[in-house]
Amino acid sequence: MASTKLSPSIGTPGVPWGARERAEWRASTQKLRSFAEEVFPIVQRLESTFEVHTYGTLDYGPDEGYPQLALRSRAWDDALPLAMITGGVHGYETSGVHGALRFAEREAQRYAGRANLLIVPCVSPWGYERIHRWNPDAVDPNRSFKPDGTAAEARRLMDFIAPYRGRFLVHLDLHETTDTDETVFRPSLAARDGKVYEPGVVPDGFYLVDDIEYRQPEFQRAIIEAVERVTHIAEADEHGRLIGEPLQSRGVIAYPVRALGLCASLTGARYTTTTEVYPDSPRTTPEQCNEAQSVAVRAGLDYALSHSG
Repeated sequence: MASTKLSPSIGTPGVPWGARERAEWRASTQKLRSFAEEVFPIVQRLESTFEVHTYGTLDYGPDEGYPQLALRSRAWDDALPLAMITGGVHGYETSGVHGALRFAEREAQRYAGRANLLIVPCVSPWGYERIHRWNPDAVDPNRSFKPDGTAAEARRLMDFIAPYRGRFLVHLDLHETTDTDETVFRPSLAARDGKVYEPGVVPDGFYLVDDIEYRQPEFQRAIIEAVERVTHIAEADEHGRLIGEPLQSRGVIAYPVRALGLCASLTGARYTTTTEVYPDSPRTTPEQCNEAQSVAVRAGLDYALSHSG
């Protein structure tokens, strides 16, 4: 699928972008698909099993207002564990959005009476429409889940879940790693920040990102074992690394998620992970990618609930 091109030629090499360059970049983006047609109708179909909450509206000037939507279990019971699923923090990562919706449509009823679910399928609807990593201000929402974060997408979601924080058992944040990470997004990030782009390698396959400060290796392993029935798991490079990070176990790396302001730090849950599907592999399909995300959620919830005593 095509993506909005980010041009490293914007601005002056070696000089971070200012307001003019960010405005120039935003003017170069275009709407390539429709949140209103591809996401919102599925959310509406789920109103029989979920309460649909609009926790904010993203108003980006001449662009239409984007509702920020969350699904909350109708059969809510404060005595039950609380689970969160987020998708589309990076709007261009398609299976994160549609994998979350697939889980909500096909699997969520299995957890009635076992867990309260909060599902935010598309954190960044503007980015979804432009098949884009950033928001209109050239800010990465997945570096903004912290007090000084500037992305409205992150701030509003943090405010929404604040009354629940400290009560979450598990949080799965659904992402993709795509070829455009290296051909488009990372070069543009270097240009935006006035740095030199250093090429990396996109792993071929599914992997997970654990929280390096609160690792849950058995939880991660349970997800990997479930997902490999659907799609292949990324293998380490010749240095024993994935995207430059050392393997913690097969298909698992770890980040300091709180320090980086990643969405996986949002809830303070005991069990957290960030999924990374590889949709550009010749060994997989969009259907498999969506299913891999849904299977990852189910495996993560099942593990967390069976170990919550």
